[in-house]
Amino acid sequence: MRRKPRFSGGLVLLLPALLWARGLPAQGNRKQTEPYAIVAGTVFRDPGFAQAGASVVLALKSAPAKKLQQQVSSPRGEFTFRVPAGPNTYLVTATLKGFQTAREEIEIQGQEQINATLLLVPESKKAR
Repeated sequence: MRRKPRFSGGLVLLLPALLWARGLPAQGNRKQTEPYAIVAGTVFRDPGFAQAGASVVLALKSAPAKKLQQQVSSPRGEFTFRVPAGPNTYLVTATLKGFQTAREEIEIQGQEQINATLLLVPESKKAR
């Protein structure tokens, strides 16, 4: 007995999706060619261990109440923000329940990476 070859219509349905997806990277590359800077860093807790789960907020120094970006620090306490290249000053703030807020001022001049180190001190160790 001879088997009939079966037609798979999946390729016909897949072809338009592939052609559509082919056009997407060209649009995405435009954004990637714009110059940018990186504000990266690590959140530590006293006495120097990396702190996961801290809320890290990026704001302009000129408008500290307006959050530009927000992240939660990784299991290694790390965070990264991508910002437009060019002269600007940012405030990076880390908060976590039971700890005092940690802040650092970051100045960006152009296409560069600036690293911040934020140390969260327990509330019970407030400055005397």
